[in-house]
Amino acid sequence: MTQAKMNAAVDSEVPPIVEMCLQDVRHIATLPVVALKILRLVEDIKSTVEDVNKIIASDPSLSIRILKVVNSSFYGLPQKIGSIDRAVLLLGFNAVKNIALATSLHKLFRAERISSHFDARDLWMHSVAVATGALALAKKTGLVLTEEAFLAGLIHDVGIMIEMQACRQKFIEMIDTLPGEQSLTFRQAEARVLGATHEAFGAALFRKWKFPKKLEDVAGFHHRPMQLPESDRMLPAIVHVADILAARTGLGYTRTVETDAIDQQVLNTLGLSKDDLEAIAKTLPGAIQETQQLFSD
Repeated sequence: MTQAKMNAAVDSEVPPIVEMCLQDVRHIATLPVVALKILRLVEDIKSTVEDVNKIIASDPSLSIRILKVVNSSFYGLPQKIGSIDRAVLLLGFNAVKNIALATSLHKLFRAERISSHFDARDLWMHSVAVATGALALAKKTGLVLTEEAFLAGLIHDVGIMIEMQACRQKFIEMIDTLPGEQSLTFRQAEARVLGATHEAFGAALFRKWKFPKKLEDVAGFHHRPMQLPESDRMLPAIVHVADILAARTGLGYTRTVETDAIDQQVLNTLGLSKDDLEAIAKTLPGAIQETQQLFSD
């Protein structure tokens, strides 16, 4: 067995604290039924536009969000779109899935500031920044679908939200230790205080939600994509690079990012040069602002 496969196998063993926190999902804010239904439909090759339209029509807030996105400058269509069925046709299933999940996740990140050192809304801002960077990297490399990269960037840190809800007091204790120990990484602090990292929480949650395996890999390995088998690295590697580029902008909560440098092995895997990164970094702040407006209330 290769080292990457051995690492992945070890990570499939859920830490006891994660298992305990996920046993009773009623105590954890979960995705709305509508978002989960749309996710399953998009993954089903037998699904039709009519199937998706019916589900969207049952959620007025989601309908409004989809119309807002399709009529935004992000798409730049010459005329206003006023119907959901037309919007779904123009956006495509994957884009609709992303909007549904982004809208749902945005609600999870609305929690109040729980510490002077942490506000979930700052984590959401960082997640939007990573999603925007991942989309740009996907366009540049052509290795993964842009919609897939955007969603992966958006959800990569959702394990932190589970920690915050299920282990609130220990999470606050962990967060409050970070400013005084700058050499301590976020994951090291999590392991010491909580007994597991947000990667473990996120991967376990996505298994529970029955998300595609590639998104589970993003949640579980975005800090260490090279530990995955070669065939599974691309999407987590793109999110890993986007995570670092997003942190460099200084937008949102960036303490989770462990380094300002991007390993050459990761760049080689993605076929990226330093010039490529610099070009993406220059346009990233403006692109992030545009993306943020799509999901603002």
